Amino acid sequence: MTAAVEFIGVSRHFGPASAPVKAVDGVDLTIAEGSFFAMLGPSGSGKTTCLRLISGFEKPTGGAIRIFGQDVSNVPPNRRNVNTVFQDYALFPHMNVRDNVAYGLMVKGVDRRTREARAEDMLALVKLDGYGDRKPAQLSGGQRQRVALARALVNEPKVLLLDEPLGALDLKLREAMQDELKALQMRLGITFVFVTHDQSEALSMADSLAVFNEGRIAQIGTPAQVYAQPRTRFVADFVGSSNVLSPDVTRAFGGPSKWSSLRPETLRLVPADGLALAGTVTTIRYLGANSRVSVNLLGTEVAALLPAGQTAPEPGATVGLSFDPTALHVMDEA
Repeated sequence: MTAAVEFIGVSRHFGPASAPVKAVDGVDLTIAEGSFFAMLGPSGSGKTTCLRLISGFEKPTGGAIRIFGQDVSNVPPNRRNVNTVFQDYALFPHMNVRDNVAYGLMVKGVDRRTREARAEDMLALVKLDGYGDRKPAQLSGGQRQRVALARALVNEPKVLLLDEPLGALDLKLREAMQDELKALQMRLGITFVFVTHDQSEALSMADSLAVFNEGRIAQIGTPAQVYAQPRTRFVADFVGSSNVLSPDVTRAFGGPSKWSSLRPETLRLVPADGLALAGTVTTIRYLGANSRVSVNLLGTEVAALLPAGQTAPEPGATVGLSFDPTALHVMDEA
């Protein structure tokens, strides 16, 4: 499969050479054409800087960036076939929706009749038929997000960059827009590169994802691979919820004396009679669809999820812990 975007040893440093801040530090990355790729990580991990490097708003300190095989490391943003959707949407308040969408075509010198027709086509694509005459202030947050998306797509980019575009939306609307974005990407078949710090967004939408930490990629793979087989303690802690077990506790669970990950949904609470793995319930948190039960085992808090409707033990009760041995994932030492 053709690579839409490639990073080859890419770095981006800020500040003096004697003591640089390494926002991106020697990243190697390949994003397949037509894929929905997510860059996931906490604030300051380097994911947004990587997006800006793809768009051309930042230049690499070292390494090379290729878009569809062309080295674009020193190519200005307006000469790259990519567009960006920002978190704040950056719509022009004095323009109506149609003119906002058509703005990029106007800059390129496309005649008014053609650009307005193409803008209307894009509005129909994002389900905003008939909204062209409205001003951005007359739209909801979700509608403004769709306008920003239409404006980015009207120029027919080969790569669409999305910088936390759902961050300003409420939970229910954000979940609805996740479904719409994924469906739109599949329909158009272009490469989406999506930056987020929200694990659920990355896991639910991406074909593959990279987890960033301190300017480097901690792990890359499909959502299922990253979730079920985290390489490091950082990935296990950051992606979803996990019991990160020390070597001593891993050994008690029947594994080797190494750090391991055990997801709460793989643990079952059973009667403690005759079981070697038994602990004391410390807290219970009701989460709606399930309850999170924390158990103190060998001085370590281990969490298990109980489905809704199942009676939870009282705090202070002694319980046994049972799980499928294949759910215990041994990680790298890092």
